Amino acid sequence: MSEIRMTGEVRTDYECETTGMPAERWGEAVFKIGEEELVFEVSVEKNVIVAIMAGEDAMWKGTLEGLKQMLKSQIKG
Repeated sequence: MSEIRMTGEVRTDYECETTGMPAERWGEAVFKIGEEELVFEVSVEKNVIVAIMAGEDAMWKGTLEGLKQMLKSQIKG
């Protein structure tokens, strides 16, 4: 059997919750807003890679550390 390297959770304001979804290499959460899709993907192969997609033409992909740095740079003190 494959090694579980991460688990996923999805929660909503309707008191719906799914927890403990096992993954060996990757997982994604997809949210549909009208005709748009917002996708969060996490890969745990060699390094932790995160991809965020908003529709078909807006995407960011990089390391977890890169995502943290990008978010910190957006915080104005």
